[in-house]
Amino acid sequence: MITEGDQEPKFELDDAGGKRVKSSDFKGKKHVIYFYPRDFTPGCTTEADEFSKEYKKFQKHGIEIIGISTDDVESHKKFVDKMNIPYVLLSDPEAEVCKKFGVWGKKQFMGKEYRGVQRSTFLVDEKGKIFKVFPAVKPKGHADEVLQILTN
Repeated sequence: MITEGDQEPKFELDDAGGKRVKSSDFKGKKHVIYFYPRDFTPGCTTEADEFSKEYKKFQKHGIEIIGISTDDVESHKKFVDKMNIPYVLLSDPEAEVCKKFGVWGKKQFMGKEYRGVQRSTFLVDEKGKIFKVFPAVKPKGHADEVLQILTN
């Protein structure tokens, strides 16, 4: 996993509307990149909902939010529409960006081992430097925790 002080890896992915979004689009802005396992799962729904509810507060401080998972664009579109998500969700179906950030790895569920996205969040400054990493995120209350760090 990349660590605090590292430069944000470059990326280029499609958003929920099929528009190509690049890491360079956020240059000069503080931003939050959060990786989550799957659209419509309980934890991911909680996390997305909390970031959505706090989004205006993030915007007031000039902070962008980016959510990334391996779900496809169509799934993201349905998730955005159903959850009224106001920020960017990016589709990383080949887990290329997940691997660059080091959040793709072994997971276990109900005794079965598989590879997937480790729920993690990265705070990035205006120069593209990672200044805070949350490696094992608990969804409930996370958006508020991130907002407190970014605005204090």
